[in-house]
Amino acid sequence: MGLFPYYSAVDLLYLKMVWAQVQTRRMINILTNIYTAMRNSIVTFPLPANEPVKSYLKGSPERVALEAELERQSNTVVDIPIIIGGKEIRTGDTGKVVCPHDHQHVLATYHKVGEKEIQMAIDAAMEAHKQWSETDWTVRAAIVLKCAELLATKYRPVLNAATMLGQSKNFYQAEIDSACETIDFFRYNVHYASKIYSMQPKDAPNCIDHTEFRPLEGFVLAVTPFNFASIASNLCMTPVLMGNVAIWKPSTTSLLSNYYLMQLYKEAGVPDGVVNFLPGSGALIGKVCTNSKWFAGIHFTGSTGTFNSLWQQAGANLGKYVSYPRLVGETGGKDFIFATPSADPKAVATAVFCGAFEFQGQKCSAASRMYCPKSIWPEVLAGVKAMAAEAKMGDVMDPRNFINAVIDEKSFDNISSYIEYAKQSPDAQIVMGGKCDKSVGYFVEPTVIETTDPHFKSMEEEIFGPVITVYPYDDDKVDEAVELCDTTSPYGLTGCVFGQDRLAVQKVADRLRYAAGNFYINDKPTGAVVGCQPFGGSRASGTNDKAGGEFNLIRWVIPRVIKETLVSPTDYRYGYIKEMM
Repeated sequence: MGLFPYYSAVDLLYLKMVWAQVQTRRMINILTNIYTAMRNSIVTFPLPANEPVKSYLKGSPERVALEAELERQSNTVVDIPIIIGGKEIRTGDTGKVVCPHDHQHVLATYHKVGEKEIQMAIDAAMEAHKQWSETDWTVRAAIVLKCAELLATKYRPVLNAATMLGQSKNFYQAEIDSACETIDFFRYNVHYASKIYSMQPKDAPNCIDHTEFRPLEGFVLAVTPFNFASIASNLCMTPVLMGNVAIWKPSTTSLLSNYYLMQLYKEAGVPDGVVNFLPGSGALIGKVCTNSKWFAGIHFTGSTGTFNSLWQQAGANLGKYVSYPRLVGETGGKDFIFATPSADPKAVATAVFCGAFEFQGQKCSAASRMYCPKSIWPEVLAGVKAMAAEAKMGDVMDPRNFINAVIDEKSFDNISSYIEYAKQSPDAQIVMGGKCDKSVGYFVEPTVIETTDPHFKSMEEEIFGPVITVYPYDDDKVDEAVELCDTTSPYGLTGCVFGQDRLAVQKVADRLRYAAGNFYINDKPTGAVVGCQPFGGSRASGTNDKAGGEFNLIRWVIPRVIKETLVSPTDYRYGYIKEMM
């Protein structure tokens, strides 16, 4: 027992937790003192560069480190606790985290919250709010920038390996997500915060005016998806950077990478209680949180139906809240590729293959419907088939595999039901792929459905898998096809147009102005980069608050405008009244 021979193991654990809290508070106090000493200057954070994507060539340092970490995590079963106020809680009501590409391989067990733990998390968040909301924003920025540096170095192989194993992403897809995009969110958000805080009103005669950007008066519920570790991090940490506290409901199928993110936040100095980690039932967590007077907002990525349900719950409870809550959500999509008759068939084919099949079509932005002129469709299809014949599908541990598994059995069954529907329909045919196998992992071949019905089921409904449906249209009916593209889907997330006739392309782009919040010309509808293409859509695709830009950050503050009069008036009379007296 060393220096503490008379303490039990439980006592030592408690002392360790107290000491960690003391150290965290010391760090914040030290940083606050540093920045207080700098207050005779204006602190700005310049526009950063995007984090470079590492190559992972054989024998490279990043490849060696990642393969070692993959080996370690593959041979470890992690016990993932609930984390409330910095304390690990284990309820004994557990579930399993498995590899989607090998569903018999258990990566972790996790503990589920009940109503009691959710209320504990709200209480812990509101206790942390007292200090965090008063912490100088430059101190918060320093902690977030430390998150970026830790992820760029020590945690890079850890997060990438966890994302690969737990979410079935290959080397490249993990690198651009759990490493590069997450780092970019940290760094760019600090820059955007500095821009927001510098937005000040002008002064008028005899007064000084300024705006104080206060955190929300309550907690933010962050409900995060399985498909991007970067989104999971951003939904928590953007409000946190702006001085808020968070209740985090992570997706069950991304718990491994999300748990490591919590460890990263702790090491970077995020105080206990600022982010509370609650695995378990989303319905229960949403119900308890939206019933609290301190519910101040929701930061959400997931299905349209779930977001609508949370919005309705918030609306039903408006009378309970201290303030109107901020509701920010990125939801579903039925993202499109529109090819004009002048499009380059090879470029369109590449956009189809990469836009629809990278990460098994499980990106919010993935292409899942296409309108293609009949004149070029055979050449486009031949190009897609050639790529599919070359690309390999299998376990993420083998870097030769371009296609990996879909996330779980529920998703697999849903995707395969659309493929079976197309096989049985007289209005469609499977022209590529179509095979599904869940004996070892949840594998679905990249699949192309061709239909003669522009309102075919798979042209209208979100599938979230490696399936794209194509409607070949007559070359002389571009306008009719554009109208179909604009009106067929209720969503408005991403889309693209291809063509070498730039004027014709612009005409299509103008007609599809509201069909996509992120629109691409002569490129696939995926791959938005933080700082370059802030991401989000409207219609049934969400509130379009643009993650990766300053518009999102401003939703997490409530401004207070302060006017200081230098010499107070002492006469109530207007000038013309004085003149008449």
